[in-house]
Amino acid sequence: MAIDPNEAFASSAALMVFDESLRVLCWNEGAEKLTGVPAGEAVGKACWEVIAGRDDAGGIVCHPGCSRARIVREGRCLPAEHLHARTSAGRRRISLETIAAKGEEGTLFLHVMKDAPEPKEGLESIGPRPQLTPRQREILGLLAEGQPAKVVAARLGLMETTVRNHIRLLFIALGAHSQLEAVARARAYDLI
Repeated sequence: MAIDPNEAFASSAALMVFDESLRVLCWNEGAEKLTGVPAGEAVGKACWEVIAGRDDAGGIVCHPGCSRARIVREGRCLPAEHLHARTSAGRRRISLETIAAKGEEGTLFLHVMKDAPEPKEGLESIGPRPQLTPRQREILGLLAEGQPAKVVAARLGLMETTVRNHIRLLFIALGAHSQLEAVARARAYDLI
């Protein structure tokens, strides 16, 4: 049984609903008011194209390999993410909460959006500088070059699972949810 996301997810909050292919199914009135983007310009497009999220340092947050959707699909909870979204009047800092709703026809994702406070000045806004091991710094440098875990493992003579464990620990240390976010945060800390 197909559902109409515009009816099933009615809300006064700014809400975007998208499917597993990251295609926007619903862009409600609240989302239109928050961003100035009409539903006709959002529905049917990839969510990452519509939001075009950037972190406070200007790094790409929204992309085709959305790690938030993957993590939430796995049943893990994520804190709200603050990002700079594309709006009709330029970029606007918003808070984005992600919810997964599993159904018979797959998983639907909901982004509940609202204005986010401006970041504090300097590095205090992202927390204390993390202490990384030499190996973590080496792996981080290769990630910053855009190298996937398999290539990093081959270059360093490590097992791919070992590299993935280092990457997971880097994400934790940097408070990141994706490789792009980890690299952006590392740059903000001047680690790479």
